Amino acid sequence: MSSELLAPLDLAFWHLESADHPMHLGALAHFGPAPAEPDVLGLLACRAAAIPRLRMRVRDVWLPVGGAAWAVDKDFDVRRHVREIALPGADFGAETARLAGELMERPLERGRPPWEMYLLTGAPDGSFAVLVKLHHALADGMRAVAIGAGIFDEIAAVRRAGGRRVRPVPPRSWLPGPGRLVGAARDRIEDLGRAVEVGASVLRASRLDVRGTDALAAHSSGTRRVATATLDMDRIHRVRRTSGGTANDVLLSVVAGALRHWLGGRGDPLPGTDPRALVPVSRRRPGSPAGSGNSLSAYLLTLPVSEPDPAARLAAVRRAMDRNKADGPLRGAGALAVLADQLPPLAHRFGAPLASGAARMLFDVLVTNVPLPRSALSLAGAPLRALHPMAPLARGQSLAVAMSPYGGQVHVGLVADGKAVPDLDALADALAAELDLLDQTGRS
Repeated sequence: MSSELLAPLDLAFWHLESADHPMHLGALAHFGPAPAEPDVLGLLACRAAAIPRLRMRVRDVWLPVGGAAWAVDKDFDVRRHVREIALPGADFGAETARLAGELMERPLERGRPPWEMYLLTGAPDGSFAVLVKLHHALADGMRAVAIGAGIFDEIAAVRRAGGRRVRPVPPRSWLPGPGRLVGAARDRIEDLGRAVEVGASVLRASRLDVRGTDALAAHSSGTRRVATATLDMDRIHRVRRTSGGTANDVLLSVVAGALRHWLGGRGDPLPGTDPRALVPVSRRRPGSPAGSGNSLSAYLLTLPVSEPDPAARLAAVRRAMDRNKADGPLRGAGALAVLADQLPPLAHRFGAPLASGAARMLFDVLVTNVPLPRSALSLAGAPLRALHPMAPLARGQSLAVAMSPYGGQVHVGLVADGKAVPDLDALADALAAELDLLDQTGRS
């Protein structure tokens, strides 16, 4: 894997970034005490350095014009990426969330492989946390999990044992031969047709007036707050069995109800127009190689915040998601990522900064579900207790909600603009309160 062109969507994420809106994903993993006294920092560094994708940096290329490529960093030093921070042990959980917010607001340094890991220590019982930052250009949520899984004992053991290896992705040719030109031209015509269809859907879904959702408007302060919540998976499935639909429908309804509780608790009026959520959908095929970059589409979902009845909120979410699935992720109004995937590199290089504020015209909050391996995981023998994913904020957005099921629970990571949402912990508490309400409603 000496060199590989960034796919159009990867390039879009690379150029969408600004100082106040870094485009990296994150995860805050909490581990129990290790059975011995291992060098966790050294183990993290060793395992991260062994992941080929984490040795790649972005560099400009001559062709295609405006493009960029992944290339091995010849000066790679894992110690620049893996660090330890000792925290006061009195309130370790709150301190990790506070520090995670500070670290998530800092853009990754360009010119190096775009990722960082922080080992957070200091808990009285010997437990610890690991914060991972990974640029969205490097991977989407599912691929980030696949890349980052190499730090866990179980995955590292398989690699040491010489388990099945994923074949490297061959570099994309910068100058295709004559035999490929006809096929490339035909594919390009099909791509342009699809881009026109998706572009029309996106334009129809755009809102010129977004004053009804000012409660979620970002102040672009550049600061970040992080909060976490944990929801019981058994209760989620109990609600699902009673009401129908999917577990993800229940989670989306929980987010809608939590926003309603949160707005009421801070004394804000309900928005004149219900907020819209962007719900990413993976287009990745099972077994696709690690070097394939981002492969995303999305659904747009109106969150029924104005509906006072929790059962009716869930029913509204179910109906809307059923319509989205019937339309499909490639043709719906949320398929903005598909449109980005059809544009040439030069359009992303110059157009991304201009288009970065367009997200506000489409959606108000990002809500994403990132699946984790079902098997139990550990690091240095310390069991993984929770892993809270974190999504980036686009310009004009003040809140992103990411969820991951693991160990019979759903771990939620909330990232917000620090000025727009100073009371993020209250919103995190409201998630559990809404699940309680849904569960009680289903059993009554």
